[in-house]
Amino acid sequence: MFTGIVEEAASVESVREANSGIHLVIRSQKAASGLKIGDSLAVNGCCLTAAQISGRAGQRLVHFDLLRETWDRTNLQFASSGSVVNLERPLRANDRLDGHFVTGHIDGMGEIVKWERSGADHLLAISAPRDLMRYIVVKGSIAIDGISLTVADVSKKSFTVWIIPHTWEVTNLRERKVGDSVNLETDLLGKYVERFLVK
Repeated sequence: MFTGIVEEAASVESVREANSGIHLVIRSQKAASGLKIGDSLAVNGCCLTAAQISGRAGQRLVHFDLLRETWDRTNLQFASSGSVVNLERPLRANDRLDGHFVTGHIDGMGEIVKWERSGADHLLAISAPRDLMRYIVVKGSIAIDGISLTVADVSKKSFTVWIIPHTWEVTNLRERKVGDSVNLETDLLGKYVERFLVK
């Protein structure tokens, strides 16, 4: 379980084909501190398991083995050496919940259709598949590349969020542009409510 409060915008060291899927290596200065083999780490909002850790403190290389399902469903398929990804360690039982409950299970990808500055802030509009749009509501929570954000507006095929300067500075959003794919995890509550109501 995560909160959507990004700890570090880190860089991809390498991505390569492996026998069982895809081998992804991330270079981390902060979020990998104290991380052990077998621990979880959210990478662009996707919960991954650390398979190997190398390097010294402050410059750790974290290795992940990705299933094809993960590769196909997330924007990690577009990652390459030097790409910037958001990292977050799991929520601890005694932590404060500053964002919202994020599982790290990506529902699908959206596409940035508008990305512009408005005063000190930025306005981000994302188109999403119909099966995801039904869970997105005004003032509801949404995780975009693992970032906990509040939905500002919703149309039939897209939704918008406002990005404050701090979020723009400390996440990979500063690298994003119109046409880029982003990972989306819709609010957990909506999915459970639908499941309970649909017979």
